[in-house]
Amino acid sequence: MPLPPKWYQFLVGVFASLGSFLFGYDLGVIAEVVQCETFISRFGNDPDEIGAVVSTFTGGGFIGAFIAGHISDWYGRRITISIATVIFLLGACLQTAAQTLGYLWSGRAITGAGVGILVMIVPLYQAELAHPSIRGRITALQQFMLGIGALLATWAGYGTYIHLSDDGQWRIPLALQMVPAIVLGTCIFFMPESPRWLIDKGRTEKGLAVLAQLHSNGDETDAFVRAEFEAIQMSITVEHEGEAKKWSQLITNKLNFKRLFIAVSVQGSIQMTGVSFIQYYAPSIFKEIGISTSTTLLLQAINSIIALIAQFCCIMFIDRFGRRWVLIIGNLVNMVAWIIVTALVAEYGGQTDATGAHWAFIIMTWLYQFSFSFACGPLSWIIPAEIFNTATRSKGVAVATMTSFATNTLIGQVSPIALQNVGWKYFMFFIIANFTNAIFFYCILPETSRVPLENMDQLFDSSWWVPGWSKEHIARLREELDERTEEIKEKDDGGAQHAEVTKTA
Repeated sequence: MPLPPKWYQFLVGVFASLGSFLFGYDLGVIAEVVQCETFISRFGNDPDEIGAVVSTFTGGGFIGAFIAGHISDWYGRRITISIATVIFLLGACLQTAAQTLGYLWSGRAITGAGVGILVMIVPLYQAELAHPSIRGRITALQQFMLGIGALLATWAGYGTYIHLSDDGQWRIPLALQMVPAIVLGTCIFFMPESPRWLIDKGRTEKGLAVLAQLHSNGDETDAFVRAEFEAIQMSITVEHEGEAKKWSQLITNKLNFKRLFIAVSVQGSIQMTGVSFIQYYAPSIFKEIGISTSTTLLLQAINSIIALIAQFCCIMFIDRFGRRWVLIIGNLVNMVAWIIVTALVAEYGGQTDATGAHWAFIIMTWLYQFSFSFACGPLSWIIPAEIFNTATRSKGVAVATMTSFATNTLIGQVSPIALQNVGWKYFMFFIIANFTNAIFFYCILPETSRVPLENMDQLFDSSWWVPGWSKEHIARLREELDERTEEIKEKDDGGAQHAEVTKTA
């Protein structure tokens, strides 16, 4: 018995998300690695050099995301994913076998390049495969699998930190990341290629066959499949006539620039919430209030479980709650958590016997983790992947992902220096950033939930920039989009009924 189409799409999305798993693992494991006594004895503990261990990874990710914007359009989504895993494996080998900081930095940069390609292409690939009604759920897998990777990394790091006293403390956690990379790189060719990429390249028959495989168990006459196929063909024809494949079209075309501005803003804002600061330097942050390194590593492992629960909740509810208000409220909750954390550190910093303050601090970090993992983290991948049209999607998502790595690199390099010089006062930056994020997205972000990818041009084809202040215009636009969505839904239901009748006969 064949899988229901939406379950098939979901499982393909889960497998592709192994690329996100690698990102989460590498983010999580480095926080454990740089705190190991054997790592410090070999490489030292200079803040600038340790910051470079973190920032060379994200710097490599910046370059990888840029490369992905080219090769994903040239060679397709699956080959791009496979190339990324080869690059990742080379960097992982250098990290694991590193004898000097030079080898470690090189390995981190190369691994980062592989991850940069993966985190750019995976949500794009997922969005192009998914039905509009579950697109948010499938692209949210990016953050969910990132969370699983971080969870396993923290527990692997904690286990080797406790039980080993040689270089295995940090070499083993770094080596483990190669296993899922090998699985992803070799098995991705058993997954379907993006039907939109196939049609864009003139391989229309293959694109129709993949659409049928995804949405109707291979029935190319299914009503929804035909409607989707025709909509994609029409959209791509218009894009080709407008020469939208040029990088310059992201800036010179008003609709594309608006979408690029939103995508870049979303990805840049995520790092300003403080998530990478916590992931990279949790022991240093917890030390500010008097919590030991070993306790911090255990708490971070628990924190990863909380993040995973929140990401699962996001997968379940994001298509019901939408994008805009979830992102706004998430930033406001982050702000409240940072306010309380900052106040606690300012009042009780360094007091190892302030048990009540310690627990309040820990609970606030858990609140922040849940809020970020439910709202900000998943949406940073969902929104850029779904707002562009076929011709500009890979380039727009590439620029947005580059922005994420650039700001991530900045936070990774600056944070240890800032902590050393200003201590808890550095936390105030994240309070302000989360507050301004919420205001900014209230003013600029439209609701994109359940809008078909081929209708995104219509959504952004208007003169308004402040969705919260243009309700009448939005109401009219939403009516047009709802009519199109309802039409697709009716055809989808009609195809399902036809299939049931045929099966019964």
